[in-house]
Amino acid sequence: MTQSEFVKMIMPFKDKVYRLAKRLLVSNEEAEDATQEILLKLWRNSDKISEYKNVEAFSMTMTKNFCLDRLKSKQAQNLKIVHSNYQDEKVGLQKQIEVSDSLSWVERIMQDLPEQQKIIVQLRDIEQYDFPEISKMLDMKETAIRVALSRARKTIREKLTSTHNYGIK
Repeated sequence: MTQSEFVKMIMPFKDKVYRLAKRLLVSNEEAEDATQEILLKLWRNSDKISEYKNVEAFSMTMTKNFCLDRLKSKQAQNLKIVHSNYQDEKVGLQKQIEVSDSLSWVERIMQDLPEQQKIIVQLRDIEQYDFPEISKMLDMKETAIRVALSRARKTIREKLTSTHNYGIK
């Protein structure tokens, strides 16, 4: 496979790979590193890529597995603690100005969801994948995905409603 063929095949969903990595790893830097690693692995195995029916689904599965492995490593545990506990006040103020309050709350609520629910919400509601595609990526039955998605949405809805009703988390 030539470089231009590879780029044409991979570029349409490169941003989706990054967004999934960002959702799982929290840090922009970690997500960028993960995206680069995934693209590098795809390039190294570009001769085998044409064997896959859905390269995008394969890439998203690689991303999910890579990120979960990264989170399991001791180094990543330290990074996650640092990134979730440290917030630059200037960035926080800028975000409050640029992003609506509801979207900000949904983001915080999603961070507290179990990893599997986080991934499913990201793939279904944000990346707009169909249930059969998610089923292949996560190696789960569609009914299990629907149940997890329903529970995640319910949790988000309840916490968001509670926040808006009381003004506090």
